[in-house]
Amino acid sequence: MIKTDFSNYNEYIDFLVSKKVAVIGLGIGNIDLFKYLAQKGVNITGFDKSDDFDMLKNDLLKYSNASIITGQDYLDKLINFDIIFKTQSMRRDIPQLQNAVNNGAVLTSEMWEFVKYCKAKIIAVTGSSGKTTTTTLIGEFLKQQGYKVWVGGNIGTPLFHRLNDINYNDYVVLELASCQLQMFGHKSPDISVITNITPNHLDFHEDYDEYIYCKSIIYKYQKPNDIVILNDDNDITRSLRETVHSKAYMFTRTSKYDKKESKEGAYISDDAIYVNVEGKINKVLDIKDIKIPGKHNIENYMAAILATYSLVNTDTINHVAKNFSGVEHRVEYVRTINGVRFYNDSIGTTPSRTVASLQSFDQKVILIAGGYDKHIPYDIIGPLINEKVKGLVLMGQTKDKIKEAYNSYACNAPLIEADTLEEAVKKAFDMAREGDIVIMSPASASFDMFKNFEVKGNLYKQIVNSL
Repeated sequence: MIKTDFSNYNEYIDFLVSKKVAVIGLGIGNIDLFKYLAQKGVNITGFDKSDDFDMLKNDLLKYSNASIITGQDYLDKLINFDIIFKTQSMRRDIPQLQNAVNNGAVLTSEMWEFVKYCKAKIIAVTGSSGKTTTTTLIGEFLKQQGYKVWVGGNIGTPLFHRLNDINYNDYVVLELASCQLQMFGHKSPDISVITNITPNHLDFHEDYDEYIYCKSIIYKYQKPNDIVILNDDNDITRSLRETVHSKAYMFTRTSKYDKKESKEGAYISDDAIYVNVEGKINKVLDIKDIKIPGKHNIENYMAAILATYSLVNTDTINHVAKNFSGVEHRVEYVRTINGVRFYNDSIGTTPSRTVASLQSFDQKVILIAGGYDKHIPYDIIGPLINEKVKGLVLMGQTKDKIKEAYNSYACNAPLIEADTLEEAVKKAFDMAREGDIVIMSPASASFDMFKNFEVKGNLYKQIVNSL
């Protein structure tokens, strides 16, 4: 049986040099890992369905120990490897991986090995929505307080190859997806946050229960003095409180504070965020000072404040709140044309995300929605259309599901269909009048027409800017 745990990172690298290693998926998450292990002398093979790696192949000419296998049948050649680093978007139980494991291979991931060997304190965030904004806020709080901070994970920055650069006194802030957490074993982050849980990624997970379980792994292996932060307004995360064995802090935007009944955590009173920890209640931030719009962003601030409560002061939090403009593709203002404001919310990849985003506005909007079908329910979007939408432009695989929700709630907003994003934007603009808001928030993933939500968001902005 192959040993999998070592006393430090350098021992682990030395171990890999003595083994035959595979890296599956050469996208953002694994390409740096692959190049780094090649440089370290590991006998390594990269696997990817795409053939578009000419530059990488040229780079590898100087490494006799490295090779890549590409094409539609690339996994058929996954034979006789000792260690396999899996891409996060691939289920661990596909036949090729199971055959390799049955033949003695160890299946792992870049993120799990990073967490295992990281010397610094780790603050990690997961959830169905709000992950990136909350992760970014935590990083900003810590940076403004003067800490050396490393932000990475699902937010797009791999960190495994930087482990020797990360010191004990640094802080690591990670955004973690359910498919990344699925690979975790006996260690959880020191401080863990679950922003909320709603149906998502049911095209990847067997069912909703598996999705919820994978999210809960973020605190499953915590020590008694570690901290987990949960959303008390979300039914699922509230119920997870019973399974926590570390310190649990809850945050609520809707429940009033009661000195006798309230749990430790954060709450709203007099239009400000207060924190109740260890019997002490402190006002932290006036809601009016939060620059980015939306009730969901108040929740993101509450989670980030709790995650850093013992590490940063209120002056730092207030400074960030007044200056932080948000993360790209998240209710992002694009431009105003003839009095019509355009917003890009391509991160709105689930109905619940789109619901939260549209509640940021105090008027009805013209909504561009639809995209890749992740096999999640769309019933919650019907009431939203009635309440918040004055015109609807649908496109992509999910347009019929959204239309079904529209019809179920007898919505009366004009509905138009489009075949392309450019057509959708032009039809939305034709529908708009001075003072209106047009927002693209797909309530769906982007993979039916685009590589990811960033590509879709960038194209949307390009189209809007060309009007």
